[in-house]
Amino acid sequence: MIKTALVHSDAYTRFDYGPEHPLRMERLGLTWRLMEAYGLTTLPNASAHAPDPAIESAIARWHTKDYLDVLKAANGGVPPPNAARCGLGPGDNPVFPGLWDAARLCAGGSLLAAELVASGQATRAFHFAGGLHHALPGRASGFCYVNDAVLAILYLKARGLRVLYVDIDAHHGDGVQHAFYADPEVMTISTHERGDYLFPGTGFVEEAGGGEAVGYSVNLPLEPFTDSSVYLAAFEEVVPPLLGAFKPDVVVAQLGIDSHRTDPLTHLALDVQGFTRAVARIVEQAPRLVALGGGGYDLSNVARAWTAAWAVMNGVELPAELPASFAEDARRYGFRMRTVWDPPEPPEDVKRRRAEAYVQQQIEAIRRIIFPIHRL
Repeated sequence: MIKTALVHSDAYTRFDYGPEHPLRMERLGLTWRLMEAYGLTTLPNASAHAPDPAIESAIARWHTKDYLDVLKAANGGVPPPNAARCGLGPGDNPVFPGLWDAARLCAGGSLLAAELVASGQATRAFHFAGGLHHALPGRASGFCYVNDAVLAILYLKARGLRVLYVDIDAHHGDGVQHAFYADPEVMTISTHERGDYLFPGTGFVEEAGGGEAVGYSVNLPLEPFTDSSVYLAAFEEVVPPLLGAFKPDVVVAQLGIDSHRTDPLTHLALDVQGFTRAVARIVEQAPRLVALGGGGYDLSNVARAWTAAWAVMNGVELPAELPASFAEDARRYGFRMRTVWDPPEPPEDVKRRRAEAYVQQQIEAIRRIIFPIHRL
């Protein structure tokens, strides 16, 4: 029997990156309320869990002591002396009241999801506040202060589990790749908008791993305006074969939805249906699954996509129409449609041909550089 676990805390409402920042904490409560409206928080074989903040020693398994001291000093909302050296300050990684508390809570949620799966209490767990995949050992990056995905993978590894990480965020999962670049016991796969157009500027096919782990870092960069049909065909060429060859005990998936066609920070063109199909393929292949959230800066996309992802993890088919009990939230947050799915959009042939040609080149490079190492 498949058992699932949903990890969420109301405490995230206490934190705010600031009024001009694109990452809005409201997206988490909004997602929970849409799941609730669909009846997805009380499913018979699912359980909901509120995480405790991670203890400092758990975070220090990857992050440096000096960096954690700076995060702690920033908790009052005033930048400490070494803030800029650690990537903190105006811009992507602001100092705000409760910064360290928020980082600990995010790490605690992803560690709890990993623990529930590793112990057998759940086959699939979803911590949608997690997936902050850019944070580095001694530096904040890309809205991310503590790399909860790395910490979850280290937890699973410490319990003797073979881990494959797959990241479908529009941004390259650079922090996670960095953590395991020379580790053949962890395979990382990231699909993302090409790094010469989008932060963090990395994630090219040639970044294939180091030392004994050459072939265990896999990157599939995408041309701007790659839509669901082009994306899903490319995903199918790369992810299932490598997952089958690597044979993980558990998959950790970062499910950023900033790949959506209306996301304000990126240039991909997926719809919620395409995103959900990619999640379904991961769910179908993963023996066990720790799912994390990630990017997504259009609140209505985030709520609809992560609700659809949680439905897939539970084998539930959602009614297309958003529940009536969600109408006030839909109005307040300016939902453009009243369905969980996106309306069709006519393809732009020139953009699609360009996207197809680019991704085909990347797949051929992956087949040349990566596949032979795994006897594919």
